[in-house]
Amino acid sequence: MTTIAIHQPNYLPWMGFFYKIARADKFVFLDDVQFSKNNLTNRVKILRQEKAKWLTQAVSYNFGDAINQVAFAKPDWINSHLDLLKGAYQHSPQFKAVWPDIDKLYRDLPSGDLATGNAAIVIRICALLDLKTEFFFSSALNVNGVKGDERLIRISHQLASGSTYLSGKGAQKYQDEEKFRDAGIGLTYSEFAHPVYEQSAPEFVPGLSIIDPVFYLGWKETGALLAA
Repeated sequence: MTTIAIHQPNYLPWMGFFYKIARADKFVFLDDVQFSKNNLTNRVKILRQEKAKWLTQAVSYNFGDAINQVAFAKPDWINSHLDLLKGAYQHSPQFKAVWPDIDKLYRDLPSGDLATGNAAIVIRICALLDLKTEFFFSSALNVNGVKGDERLIRISHQLASGSTYLSGKGAQKYQDEEKFRDAGIGLTYSEFAHPVYEQSAPEFVPGLSIIDPVFYLGWKETGALLAA
């Protein structure tokens, strides 16, 4: 049975995001839903000076814009983010091995909207982690005019009849499981448990960007944790 996961194209997301990708046959970037300010679509936390601090993409948008209509506000944001990442992680155990990949990832990013750039980051990181799934964009699917669970059900139907939708645990509070069942779509929830690894912080800080474990553990070991 085909497993499908769907999520907004977040910026440099955390391990739980990639855990879902690792368990999905098909992953959909929900790029045509409304952009939400101060969400994880354009910011993520990294470890800087032993504390979790925001790494934020400055964006230009109008209220009501979809994520794929949001533009970058600063043309040089790539260089500034590379400088911040280098300053934050240059003393990490895997920095020398990982940095050339990170630098190339950013410099090869396509110009355009927030959704396209963030999706390109996720797809490239998946390749480096050896996570294999098929990627789609909701804007390229016929799901106009529906929202919430109905939208997720329609996307799942389009990609694979009788598929299973893999949801985040947080959605369990508001998703109508009966709707999925009546539509012939399975519904399951991610069981991600954040692994603990050695960081520079005095106490382990969970929920940081995928970049954090990569700089401390490397691509191979981080990928193995996600696939376990």
